[in-house]
Amino acid sequence: MSIYVGNLSYQVTEEDLKRAFAEYGTVNRVQLPTDRETGRPRGFAFVEMETDAQETAAIEALDGAEWMGRDLKVNKAKPREERGSAPRGNWGNNNRNTRRY
Repeated sequence: MSIYVGNLSYQVTEEDLKRAFAEYGTVNRVQLPTDRETGRPRGFAFVEMETDAQETAAIEALDGAEWMGRDLKVNKAKPREERGSAPRGNWGNNNRNTRRY
């Protein structure tokens, strides 16, 4: 399982996160998603630690803590929802079959 870390400063780096979470155990992986257009961090990350006990200790210590000028939101990450291939809607009402004359 991994930890969701939200409300991050846009200046945070993977190294910053590794150092912060290393106080609570071994950090196996850090994912810091970036915006496709700007390349800057999106304000959240995922951290994987070696054991559930380490993850729990980090969550309890850091949830709500002020870090880099922001109050962190730290909890167990939820499984990613499948997007599927359902229709995406009728953007712009361009469906010719539903036009009224």
